[in-house]
Amino acid sequence: MATLSLPDNLADLSDLPAEAVEHGEVFTRRWVVDLILDLIGYTADKDLCGLKIVEPACGGGAFLGAIASRISASCHVHKRPITDALDAVRAFDLLERNVRESRALVEKQLLDDGQRPEEARKVTEAWIGQGDYLLQSEADHRADYVVGNPPYIRLEDVPDDRMAAYRSACPTMGGRADIYVGFYEVALRSLNPGGKLGFICADRWMRNQYGRRLRQLVTSEFSMDLALVMHDVDAFDEQVSAYPAITLISNRDQGEAVAADTTRSFGAEAAQTFAAWYLSDGPTPITTSAYQAARMPHWFPEEDSWPAGSPARLAVLEDLTERFRLLEDKETETKVGIGIASGADKVFLTKDKDLVEEDRLLPMAMVRDTTSGRLDWNGTFLVNPWTADGELVDLTAYPLLKTYFEQHSAALRKRYIAVKQPQRWYKTIDKVDHDLTRRQKLLFPDMKLRIHPVLDEGGLYPHHNLYFIVSAVWDMRVLGGLLLSKVAEAFVEAYAVKMRGGTLRFQAQYLRKIRVPDPAAISESDQAALADAFDKRDAEAATAAALRVYGLAELPD
Repeated sequence: MATLSLPDNLADLSDLPAEAVEHGEVFTRRWVVDLILDLIGYTADKDLCGLKIVEPACGGGAFLGAIASRISASCHVHKRPITDALDAVRAFDLLERNVRESRALVEKQLLDDGQRPEEARKVTEAWIGQGDYLLQSEADHRADYVVGNPPYIRLEDVPDDRMAAYRSACPTMGGRADIYVGFYEVALRSLNPGGKLGFICADRWMRNQYGRRLRQLVTSEFSMDLALVMHDVDAFDEQVSAYPAITLISNRDQGEAVAADTTRSFGAEAAQTFAAWYLSDGPTPITTSAYQAARMPHWFPEEDSWPAGSPARLAVLEDLTERFRLLEDKETETKVGIGIASGADKVFLTKDKDLVEEDRLLPMAMVRDTTSGRLDWNGTFLVNPWTADGELVDLTAYPLLKTYFEQHSAALRKRYIAVKQPQRWYKTIDKVDHDLTRRQKLLFPDMKLRIHPVLDEGGLYPHHNLYFIVSAVWDMRVLGGLLLSKVAEAFVEAYAVKMRGGTLRFQAQYLRKIRVPDPAAISESDQAALADAFDKRDAEAATAAALRVYGLAELPD
């Protein structure tokens, strides 16, 4: 585990009164605890006295009761006294009352299992102590297993001194992170080789911005073994809106991974059958009334975001990720970009062909021009302040342009970019790349229910509500057919945030997630089929051809 040398003024943070911190306590049902312990292989048939398990925030003892029961059973199996397990468990909690409750629960569990009172009390006191797991300065907390339900607290709700110490101890806890990010980091860094983490926790870190550093840590140093989504499951003693998932992560090279999702009916019985499937070579994918799951050779390698979707869909996307290159690719000189942002569209966009000098008007492709699936230009121009060399024009050489910009000087000068560069007050936010105007390109409206590539044969420049793709190698009609397919859309759907009504954002960051084959590897017949489907705007035909090209029998829902 990473150690932390606390500044003098932070040395007594663990003594903060309980009311000084919002603790984010949500207690876990016993069957969920048993599921996690089964999944990580913490079972009584092993000699648990020789293994170390850590519970970072023990609360009322939900995990510890089950752990104590399993250790007690293991001692009976291996004919060892319970005192041999003095170093087998380490549990922390900030609150003294939680420490007392956990000790009472564990001691009762050991007594019920037939352990002697004085020995039960001795190991209970050794196992459970008051303290802040994230701020432990000792270096001896290596673990074979770390399990639990880390607290759900926004970092900004933590007292300033403690927040500063947390950020110092946990580099992954950037931005407006939830404190559980730090629990993941410290737990992962504490694992012995081959050690396993099993948490039930909110799954937002897998996709949002504040989880990026944690995802990078996992993908670069650990193996993401299981993501079991439990959004609708009654997993806690109280009703919460936490969008939880069980995640299993191992300290080893990335191996096989499982994606799984559950329904509201997922409970103790279904948990047992799921664990049996997970720990065996059961069929994949698998679907029952309570859960569906699929095995994948690896987890997704990117750290900027992990995809969402049904397990079967995720398995297909992971397979495509393994077998195909990214859409944006240096070898094919394929690039994804966004159109020009002016910072003042009311000034820079016009339909008046006589407004300024003719060579200062650049035909613009707008979202409304793409509605039909073909580019129907409606006559919008950019009042263009840029030369072909990427420099701002000399206004004295263009009297009409100079007069027009000076008429709107107040609006243009108050823009942030003009305040920052007052001598360049009439520039647009983005430069114009005049070569882009002449090139063939596929245009994508920012927001759409379905993926909607539209071909510009050359001549128009995209507005900032349009994203574009250019390539030196691809036949753009063939690529257009591929991107019209539901296979391409599945990548965007897995990564993009859906808007109200199911609208997707087809932004560059999501389009770049799409995997595509080598253009030269596509047969002539499939090239023709994709191009024809694109010309006819036939998404079904495009999908059928894409499935052949990707070597897929079907695309699961």
